[in-house]
Amino acid sequence: MGVLFGMLLRYMKVKDDSVLTLISFPGEILMRMLKMLILPLIISSLITGLAGLDARSSGRMGSRAMVYYMTTTVIAAILGVILVLGIHPGNPKLRGDSSTSAPKNQEVNSMDAFLDLLRNLFPENLVQSCFQQRPGENNLSPNTTVLKTVPVAAPNQSESIIVSRKKLEYKWGMNVLGLIGFFIAFGICMSRMGERGKVMCDFFNILNEIIMTMVSMIMWYSPIGIASLIAGKIAAIGNLEVVARQLGMYMVTVMVGLVIHGGLILPAIFFAITRKNPFTFYQGIFQAWITALGTASSAGTLPVTFRCLEENLKIDKRVTRFVLPIGATINMDGTALYEAVAAIFIAQMNDISLDTGQIITVSLTATLASVGAASIPSAGLVTMLLILTAVGLPTQDISLLIAVDWLLDRMRTSINVVGDSFGAGIVDHLSKAELAELDAAEMQIERALGETSDGEESDDTAYDRRQAMPPGDLP
Repeated sequence: MGVLFGMLLRYMKVKDDSVLTLISFPGEILMRMLKMLILPLIISSLITGLAGLDARSSGRMGSRAMVYYMTTTVIAAILGVILVLGIHPGNPKLRGDSSTSAPKNQEVNSMDAFLDLLRNLFPENLVQSCFQQRPGENNLSPNTTVLKTVPVAAPNQSESIIVSRKKLEYKWGMNVLGLIGFFIAFGICMSRMGERGKVMCDFFNILNEIIMTMVSMIMWYSPIGIASLIAGKIAAIGNLEVVARQLGMYMVTVMVGLVIHGGLILPAIFFAITRKNPFTFYQGIFQAWITALGTASSAGTLPVTFRCLEENLKIDKRVTRFVLPIGATINMDGTALYEAVAAIFIAQMNDISLDTGQIITVSLTATLASVGAASIPSAGLVTMLLILTAVGLPTQDISLLIAVDWLLDRMRTSINVVGDSFGAGIVDHLSKAELAELDAAEMQIERALGETSDGEESDDTAYDRRQAMPPGDLP
């Protein structure tokens, strides 16, 4: 409906900004509601998921998830490289035809980007992490220059020179990686406290249930919001026909790669490990896939992904609460594929032939850059600077890709969400024995407690019972 309404608006030549703003407004409200739930959902889900596991189970579950995430991300990057080299969509003539405004040319140092990733993982201020993060890029703004006075040859004279100096800066946006790192440690420490941590565990369990109830309410509104987002974006885009004609093969290359990865590779991995029908799994996560397509945000789709996996596919809550928040932050299969394709496409446009070492560098950097990409719309364009700088390609040519990024961003985000969901299903299948052992141990404890209460009551229980009796009924 969103696509049809957007094309109708284009046919009617609706270009007024106020009208387009009103058309997109219901979708903006949906995005704001979903983003509002990200912080409490990450906190409650991670803590309750880890509190329900022991150290051995959480370690094994985490290692399985990380192996899956890294394997699928590397496969996606390699697939992108193979497709872009085989199809060869880059044409040097495209650079002259582009009238798109270029972003500020920024040089990104790979060491700075890696250090920023670690800085985000260990935030110095937890409250600041809720709304600011390190950008993963090294900007030298006018404010970062300092005056330095040095002596010269002539006596009693000196001159001032301007020296550029790096300065740590923060940008707006939730530091999800830092929050995940802290609350994983919090949940593990709470689970080791045993019975003393039960009150906190109950609190976060109830918080999680409240948030999921709110998500169910938002889902009734989501079709309107998603249709509004897509219609407004299609109506607002400029020369769609010219852009499609210029960058058609590039778009086809990315789309084919995403379809192969999401429609063949991920289901094949899922079937090989679990022996379950992947298309039944797809039916269960359909609502999350559509939401990702509309919102272009993995983190924004997280509340819906939880609901689909837990209610539709009956995945164990301890798995989803532990695996999904981490996956939405570091598992970016679609982004890795897209960035590998885009980097080599820019090289082809500039008639630059990359050797084998540079192609391997593109694959590895795309994998690592996708891990550092924020789970927000168009985050891949920021980390693209890192890949282009790593192999010495011109960063200003990213301006060409901005014209079609709104569409490709939605498609790669939907593949990111599908990859997270399949990962949760695989980890759930591999962890069934351990989870069953935990359930059996809990049942034994409850049975033992029940037998104690059926027999002679303890002094504390007897005291509480006497305190509750009226004075005339005391034995």
